[in-house]
Amino acid sequence: MVHLLTAEVQQLLHNKFVVILGDSVQRAVYKDLVLLLQKDCLLTHNQLRAKGEDSFEQDKLVHGGRKSHGHNGTNYREEREFCSGHHKVRFYFLTRVYSDYLKGILEKLQAEEHVPDLVIMNSCLWDISRYGEDSWPSYLRNLESLFGLLRQVLPKSCLLVWNTAMPVGDNITAPVLPPELQASASSFMKNRVMEANFYSSVEAEKHGFDVLDLHFHFRRHVDRHLQEDGVHWNETAHRHLSQLLLAHVADAWGVELPKRQLVGQLIRGGPTRGRPRQGFERQPQASRDQLAFPPPPPLPLPRRQPLLPRPSPRPPLFPHLPPQPGPNPFHQLTPPFLPCPQDDYSPSDHPFQSNQFLNHFYSGAPPTPQTEFAFQPDFVLDPQPPMLPLPSTCYQQRLTVVHRGFPRYRPPSPYVPWRGRPRPSKRRAPVYPEPRPQ
Repeated sequence: MVHLLTAEVQQLLHNKFVVILGDSVQRAVYKDLVLLLQKDCLLTHNQLRAKGEDSFEQDKLVHGGRKSHGHNGTNYREEREFCSGHHKVRFYFLTRVYSDYLKGILEKLQAEEHVPDLVIMNSCLWDISRYGEDSWPSYLRNLESLFGLLRQVLPKSCLLVWNTAMPVGDNITAPVLPPELQASASSFMKNRVMEANFYSSVEAEKHGFDVLDLHFHFRRHVDRHLQEDGVHWNETAHRHLSQLLLAHVADAWGVELPKRQLVGQLIRGGPTRGRPRQGFERQPQASRDQLAFPPPPPLPLPRRQPLLPRPSPRPPLFPHLPPQPGPNPFHQLTPPFLPCPQDDYSPSDHPFQSNQFLNHFYSGAPPTPQTEFAFQPDFVLDPQPPMLPLPSTCYQQRLTVVHRGFPRYRPPSPYVPWRGRPRPSKRRAPVYPEPRPQ
């Protein structure tokens, strides 16, 4: 999986409406995506800890947060939105996977002019820890109600990605757990989170939605990238998460990604918890314009193989005999340089014009020319006209194509795929149509 830069993320989400729903971990997913759409740098520690602020990286607080005297209860609300010329990302804070508040959000999205193209969602820790003894049974019931409602409300052109809950630490001090339960429930929460991920994944797949197993991807990074509160993760982990999410979205939309450095190599080189590694430091607020991950050096341009020199004909075996015409009197010599076929590309067809998107292919084995002559079995008066060597392949630098989004409700899907048709939706219409929620 490749590490995408800002220009590539902007093109992947061009003219797309993204909605993210979840707790404080998903809020950090929203923040890292908003930052990545604008610059190639990581979140700061203060940005990760902040909640309910009036503005973050050109976004705005729509509702809740500091406007409603935020607290840590189950009634906490926070709605944020980032909107640029070609991108729209919105976040809703959830403390329960299915509630009247969630149904109101979906009704609001249905009433808007543009429906979401991508919905990213998770809700787990609050559900299984803050609603008393009935927390676990109600969570299982709410999962079934949630995905049943999403199946009715979301159009088939909308891609929904259910994120599994990320691993938690042995000692949880985050406000998601009430103080009286932090000491006793921390070890219990680790197993309960894995169990909740299993049931939520099964329910999501049963209704035809995509699942991104973040618990699996981050299970071995707890000691290095999990924060001291046992729930939240550092900026390097969230950039890794964003790259996993974008790669999943690109695959679902049939978008071919460039071939560059793997994402797995980036998180292993990130800072450890409480003790940064040498050579990789957390960026201060004043220097966030620097690149978090500098782009790789450009690859050398492919070289064309030179054409082989035209072989000289052998001298006639019997010079006293007059030369005879070849077997093909209409034979015409091929010009020594054949035109290299050019692809009909124009800059307006491909929005990416940087070296970051060039796929370089190079082959060092030159073609073997055919230089032998054909002779008659009994005698030869003159050699056949020599066969000219075929020209070597002219390697073209093909730009990686990410097609811009097309207008809504126009088949096929939001993208014209590069390597094939986009993955078809796994959702099927129910045998007996269910009434739409009122």
